[in-house]
Amino acid sequence: MDAELKNSILKTGTTILGIVCKDGIVMAADKQSTAGNIVMNKDSEKIKIINEYLAFAGTGMVADIQRAIKIAAAELRLKELRARSRPSVVNGASLVASLIYNSVRQPAMIQFMVGSLVGGVNEDGSTELYSIDPVGGIKQIKDYDANFGSGMPYVLGLLERQYKKGMSIEDGVKLAVESIKSSTQRDTGSGHGIDVYTLTKDGIKKVIDQDIIPEYKDSK
Repeated sequence: MDAELKNSILKTGTTILGIVCKDGIVMAADKQSTAGNIVMNKDSEKIKIINEYLAFAGTGMVADIQRAIKIAAAELRLKELRARSRPSVVNGASLVASLIYNSVRQPAMIQFMVGSLVGGVNEDGSTELYSIDPVGGIKQIKDYDANFGSGMPYVLGLLERQYKKGMSIEDGVKLAVESIKSSTQRDTGSGHGIDVYTLTKDGIKKVIDQDIIPEYKDSK
């Protein structure tokens, strides 16, 4: 493969984030997909629902993200049928981490490149958030995280100052929106919209679906 094409494919940017609140989890992402310095899609859904109790937010190559979600959904369903009980959130996050770990260690022309956040609701109504790095390392998040997206530096600074332990879901949603807005102002890999999901004992709900529309004004 031509080196220039390979580099273009691998250069993907995005902003994803997760916020732990007292009554649930907030997950958010922008809507722009890129290949190098080209905007390929202005309406990408970077937060995917794996099943009725797990949500996945990914940064990296689109094909790899889609593959990870499909395999995780199928494997979790099989696990549920065999055990006759629903897997926990940590089971789901660990499965995704294992998929990524195994994939990056297989010889390939283009390496599997995915960083992700997995959030979910356990059967008892409790919620958990996990961050999985691009080589398969997994960590439970107790406050907030933006994984390895290109917008991460712009988001973490804002979250560091404005996040409050035990904040409500409503305040978490507002902070998530402001965080995505901050990254889209400075990060060339992020933009064009905001998706926000809440994960609570009542399930997974999409609560924000906004487009960022450019305006052109005369300078005079």
